[in-house]
Amino acid sequence: MAAKLNVSAPSDSDPSSLIDQTASSRSSNRSLRVAEKERRKNEAEDPFVLALKYFSDVKAGTPVYGNDEFENNLVLVERVAYSKGLSPEAISVMLEFAMSLRMGTTPCVRVLKCLIPTTVVPQQAVVRAVVWLGVGKIPISTQVLFIKWVLTVFDMIDAKDQLRAVYGFIFSYVTDENLCPFICHLLYLLTRKESVRVFRVRKLLELQTKLGRQPFLLHLLSLYKVFCPELVTLSIPSRMRSGFRNHNSPWKSALIAVQKRNGSQVALSTSLPFTIKDKTSSRKRKHCHLELPVLSSLVNKQAPTDLSSSRKVVPLVQLHTLTQLLENMHRIELPAQMGSLLGSSLALQYLDCVQDESALLRLNFWLGYALHEEFLFCGDGGGSQTSEEALQFLDKLLSSQHFLQEAFPSSEAFLYKFLSVWDGSLLRPQILSLLSNIPVVPSSQIGQLLFEPLMQLFFTSSLFFKCGLMECLNNMLLKWLTWHSVYALEDDLDISLNSHTSINMTLSGFKDSVMELVRFVGRLASVGLQLEGCHSLLLSFILDFYETVCDTFLKYGLPLVVMPPPGVFYPALFSPDPVSVDRLAYIMHRYKVNLTSAKSQEKVTTQAFHISRQTFREFNHYVVVIVNCLWNSKMFHPGMGVQLGEEVLLKSNVPQYWASFDLVHHPAFMSYAVDFHRRCWPERKDMDLNSIKHSKPWSWYLEYLYSQGYDGLKQLVPGP
Repeated sequence: MAAKLNVSAPSDSDPSSLIDQTASSRSSNRSLRVAEKERRKNEAEDPFVLALKYFSDVKAGTPVYGNDEFENNLVLVERVAYSKGLSPEAISVMLEFAMSLRMGTTPCVRVLKCLIPTTVVPQQAVVRAVVWLGVGKIPISTQVLFIKWVLTVFDMIDAKDQLRAVYGFIFSYVTDENLCPFICHLLYLLTRKESVRVFRVRKLLELQTKLGRQPFLLHLLSLYKVFCPELVTLSIPSRMRSGFRNHNSPWKSALIAVQKRNGSQVALSTSLPFTIKDKTSSRKRKHCHLELPVLSSLVNKQAPTDLSSSRKVVPLVQLHTLTQLLENMHRIELPAQMGSLLGSSLALQYLDCVQDESALLRLNFWLGYALHEEFLFCGDGGGSQTSEEALQFLDKLLSSQHFLQEAFPSSEAFLYKFLSVWDGSLLRPQILSLLSNIPVVPSSQIGQLLFEPLMQLFFTSSLFFKCGLMECLNNMLLKWLTWHSVYALEDDLDISLNSHTSINMTLSGFKDSVMELVRFVGRLASVGLQLEGCHSLLLSFILDFYETVCDTFLKYGLPLVVMPPPGVFYPALFSPDPVSVDRLAYIMHRYKVNLTSAKSQEKVTTQAFHISRQTFREFNHYVVVIVNCLWNSKMFHPGMGVQLGEEVLLKSNVPQYWASFDLVHHPAFMSYAVDFHRRCWPERKDMDLNSIKHSKPWSWYLEYLYSQGYDGLKQLVPGP
């Protein structure tokens, strides 16, 4: 208790202690005042601060020509802007000076070109500058330059609410033909559902009648249609080229340089598809579009303590768990840079659950631009795309598509164009993986879009590319069949192939596309095996494909049976690899099971499909050939499909040529026959493989083969 009294009342026990504390406090306050006074003195003497003060206080009508003070101050601001960037306060001062035309139109362009922000751009400064557009004295070229600057730094603007408040004012400039492409671009970024109004839709349609079907108008209308489809009755093309042109930008390289110099993490618009690219630097590309933006929010920087509060929106960057995502599902604020969604599993969960059409539209636009810029429009022929950035970008895209279990329409459109210029080696694994994810292509377009470029690549590339393409086409077929089995309706034959698009296809149309794909692979496989000498590796990938094809009816519910061509069947039958022969037998067994099941359903139900007689003839012929060849020793007999003249067979001097490809003498199984012979007759010095064909040894030999894991042979022709 005494101790507490001494601590709580030091003045009673030690009066000098209070005097020391007071003196120390006065000394500290004096130091702070001196430091603050010194800081203000330094700022007052800072030439850059004096330059900003000059532009802030300069009177309207001050002459430009012969004004050394103006020139010196502007040169100083330009030097700081291009080396360190301008602070938000400096951006506000210089933008106000330029747009107010206090010294006329001459310095306006020069000032706009040096507006390089170091961190963020104040929204209020941008809004004031937009209002200055209505004065009517700013030249149209300067107005265009200002809008380009806003588009370039759009994602650095610290908030967008005031800009959206003047949406109608900005929209009024779409009637100007020079400003229209840039205004549409800006409106595309600012549009929300409440922005879509009947009179605006009507105005855009009038402009389209006047200017034609311009891409920038169509893209803005497509976004309007996403929000309010009942207001936009215009038919929007499913595949549109880039709607907003890649205009020349004087700020892009300077922004990147300043950001690297400052080590800033602020995400620039140069990572967006809305980036305005300098075409003169296309030969030395740095993959600026391939770096995924960081998932961030410039509107609400502070992390809230309670995500479930009653405020209107919650930035996606502030959600970290699936529970938080579900609690705030309908109040989420998406980031301005939609490319950042690809780097967040939680953001992909949101896209998959909500299926926000506007978000998908913006993401597809960003993705399409990035892919076209870096892989189609590069000036160095694509050589730089082997960098680590390109690999990481495509791998991230692939992981996102695998997570969503469907391809983005923009990557699909990119692939159709890229295949015509691809050399088959550049980023081969990634491109083939992207290709395997594309949705079903209508049979009327699949030849031009896929088959023609792939055929040229297949016949002019290496064995390993042929194997990779076969694997890719097999994965593509698997995904198509899986989509069918998932989306097919029980009471109707119409199927929806993509949950994020309006592509609908009848069952007959889907069957036509699958049949075209299977036949195309059959043609490639037949010629490819001839070119590569029936290489076992290529044959293995081809048989993988037909293991998928043979089960289309029972496993995937698709009423379709397509037999392999002779160019695949006979190389597999005569292959020196026993695994290939066994897999062929398994495939024929699965064909038998599928055809039998389909035939039985055809008799009991009216909805079963009709199997053509030609399909049964092909199957029966193949089964007869494989059984007579491997089991019955009747190779080269009439009706076997492979026929040689009697004189040619005699000149070959092959004894018992009709038994050359049975399970005993077949090159793939001869080693097993020799081993079996040694096991059965170890005392024999002379080896007579024909002795295996006797009744009891033959059944033993078959059991011996089956015990080695060749179940395909056993399933096709069960043992005695």
